[in-house]
Amino acid sequence: MKSLAVLPAAFAVVLLSGCGADPAPAAAPPSPTADQVLAGTPCGEITGFQGAKNKVVVRGKAECAEATQVLTEYFAKLTPAEAASPQGPGPVVVGAWTCGSGPNDPVTSCSTEDERQIEATRS
Repeated sequence: MKSLAVLPAAFAVVLLSGCGADPAPAAAPPSPTADQVLAGTPCGEITGFQGAKNKVVVRGKAECAEATQVLTEYFAKLTPAEAASPQGPGPVVVGAWTCGSGPNDPVTSCSTEDERQIEATRS
């Protein structure tokens, strides 16, 4: 009977012995500071409406490749009537993104429901 009483203790030792063997998980990459999010990440230039050069910037979790593609598609979809609208061009939907700008605003902003943001600023 005594050998059965030792069994649960031996089982617990075997289970617990593997707990400390795994290395500590890697630290998460640091989150961007508020200044970095506000400044954004430059992603180069694209040709915008009527051939205007636009500097592309992403904010938060957006990727440069996607930003460039979305803004290129936005400017390709933009009609002269939309560009001349007194309220400003847009909103124009490009996939999960909604893009537009205010009247005579050199900045076109696009965002998604999950709070990704990209911008194109006319040079």
